[in-house]
Amino acid sequence: MKVLVTGTAGFVGMHFAKRLLSDGYDVVGVDNLNDYYDVQLKKDRVDGLKNEEHFRFVEGDLADRDFLQELFSKENFTHVINLAAQAGVRYSLENPHAYVDANLVGFTNILEACRHNEIEHLIYASSSSVYGANKKMPFSTSDEVNHPVSLYAATKKANELLAHSYSHLYNLPTTGLRFFTVYGPWGRPDMAYFSFTKNIMEGNPIKVFNNGEMMRDFTYIDDIVEGMVRLLDHQPVGNPNYEDASESHAPYKVYNIGNNQPVKLMDFIRTIEKHLGKEANMEFLPMQPGDVEATYADIDDLQNAIGFSPSTSIDEGIEQFVAWYKAYYGSGVEMGGV
Repeated sequence: MKVLVTGTAGFVGMHFAKRLLSDGYDVVGVDNLNDYYDVQLKKDRVDGLKNEEHFRFVEGDLADRDFLQELFSKENFTHVINLAAQAGVRYSLENPHAYVDANLVGFTNILEACRHNEIEHLIYASSSSVYGANKKMPFSTSDEVNHPVSLYAATKKANELLAHSYSHLYNLPTTGLRFFTVYGPWGRPDMAYFSFTKNIMEGNPIKVFNNGEMMRDFTYIDDIVEGMVRLLDHQPVGNPNYEDASESHAPYKVYNIGNNQPVKLMDFIRTIEKHLGKEANMEFLPMQPGDVEATYADIDDLQNAIGFSPSTSIDEGIEQFVAWYKAYYGSGVEMGGV
């Protein structure tokens, strides 16, 4: 098997590629190394993979159709994991075209490349943000998701619709994963837990939105990766008697992948304080446009399909993140912890 992992310089992409390599897969990683956040962090993630015998990194943009066509024709991939995307909710308010280029044009190019190269399984990143204004908790993949509250969420919903059309028209097996607030070492600097840690360490105030009345289904990166690996050879098959929006008569499936144990934001902050050994100076602010008060994943279908059961507690996960953060930023770059 040869696996293409797009977004390999990203947080989830790096960890997933590392796990595939340790399991003996051939992996080609692609990333455009854009400057949405610290490019050096992205390069350091990739550098931690380059010594692996069965890994090759290619810098390129999924919105470049010719680049993708040439890559697929050369490499003979069997599986594609699309984790490349323009991330972030608030950034989309000021930079909408970045989301159209990466999340819509780029994803359509991936689908076309998979269609023409007999890919056995396409797994792609969706997001818990697709639940938008939904009120019923926990969020279930059987629920309709027709009320996104950010452009980012709308593009992720569009990815699911595009994937279904290709599954139906071309019998392409596609699996979408709605990630729920993934965290851990080598994480994204634009995520709240990362900025909380940075600012607490530096003695700066942290911004706590919605006056701290938020809940998130924080999911540790190793649990996410375990679920993804188990899905690699778990291609969906059509179900002519399908009853909910997460499946179809076509080889198409969407799963929630989360912790199923939402945590209050203030409890999360207290855990960071505990492992830093330092109290936060908090600035309480109202809810921001595009944000939601709570995320909570119903993961029953993923548990039934592959036995997915997250095992990392918030205390363990934050301890690992803080240790990495101190090693990376506190005493220079130490790549041994990748």
